[in-house]
Amino acid sequence: MLTVVPDPAGRDGSAPSSLIDEIVREGARRMLAEALQAEIDAYVSQLSGERDENGRRLVVRNGYHQSREVLTSAGAVQVTVPRVNDKRTDPQTGERKRFSSAILPPWARKTPKVTEVLPLLYLHGLSSGDFVPALGQFLGSSAGLSGPVITKLTEQWQAEQRAFAARDLSQVDYVHVWADGIHVNIRLEEHKLCLLVMIGVRADGRKELIALADGYRESAESWSDLLRDCKRRGMRAPVLAVGDGALGFWGALREVFPEAREGRCWFHKSANVLAALPKSAHPGAKKALAEIWGAEDKDHAVAAVKAFEAAYGVKFPKAVAKITDDLDQLLAFYDYPAEHWVHLRTTNPIESTFATVRHRTKVTKGPGSRAAGLAMAFKLIESAQDHWRMVNAPHLVALVSAGATFINGKLVERPDEETQEEAA
Repeated sequence: MLTVVPDPAGRDGSAPSSLIDEIVREGARRMLAEALQAEIDAYVSQLSGERDENGRRLVVRNGYHQSREVLTSAGAVQVTVPRVNDKRTDPQTGERKRFSSAILPPWARKTPKVTEVLPLLYLHGLSSGDFVPALGQFLGSSAGLSGPVITKLTEQWQAEQRAFAARDLSQVDYVHVWADGIHVNIRLEEHKLCLLVMIGVRADGRKELIALADGYRESAESWSDLLRDCKRRGMRAPVLAVGDGALGFWGALREVFPEAREGRCWFHKSANVLAALPKSAHPGAKKALAEIWGAEDKDHAVAAVKAFEAAYGVKFPKAVAKITDDLDQLLAFYDYPAEHWVHLRTTNPIESTFATVRHRTKVTKGPGSRAAGLAMAFKLIESAQDHWRMVNAPHLVALVSAGATFINGKLVERPDEETQEEAA
């Protein structure tokens, strides 16, 4: 029968322990001990036939290792691991063979879940000095939570980011690409860090980070360097690239991937249009713009553009020009599956992801260096990427990649016949 007598003063004398927490920890300790014992027994039993020249078994139990504390999602658990005496030798190296637990490796002081959550908490705004007071009581121990331990993670992140930036891209086709430049404050430098970001849609419908680089503002030269590097590593031209109309990205795209089609982000474009209008005109203009990007099909969108021009062209020609000058790019998404329209008319995959980056840099007044800022952004996107959902109707992405024709958002199996019927 499980009996727990909680210490009224708590583990560290700071606060009383919760009875239910103690029950969970004691249950976790017992289950872990049983699992380790079963693992050892299975190992020894499997090698029971291994014997020396005197008939003695080469693999036997040999007491216990020194007790140690392991941080788990259930809190801190005291673990005593059984020890194995393995007298066998490796015939190639001549070294003694050693048993290593798959459940609890010798070096483990934190479970994988806790190991994963510590850098994520740091990335999401918890400062390195706050880990001990914030998590020590929650986990029942402050072991492994010191500031220097967390800070050292940035060196590992920088190495991972460099490896990511050098990986081969020849084995993946990115059908659609979103591009944007994100500005982040650098605490120890005068200028902001400009992150050049590209996220793509694979042929199977999954979203994936393609590239993340430190650029000079959002210049065409910086984007050209990034795209040329991607092409050198095997990236092929996407079918459609979506981004803000003010980016130097477009000049770079025309140079490196001239066959890629351009699409404009309606979120950025709407903001630019409204900035050219008086606030009193915003409610009506927002509704008129929604009639364009939310139209039933491309023909209705064109009609909505004409209505917008008629309503605002005389008084606010600059606002109307922001739409008419980029009309082909703004309406490009209508030439793809209707299920994909919601994804292709904005750069929301980048904007929503980088809300976390902005939150982190706001809390910490920005990363200390450009390299740290780049690594931090990379790890945040990497953690967010695991939760990105696929695009709608992912099976249609491969058809887009193959050059299939879509009219009014629907697949046209014989586009030549369709064109002849419209001409007739």
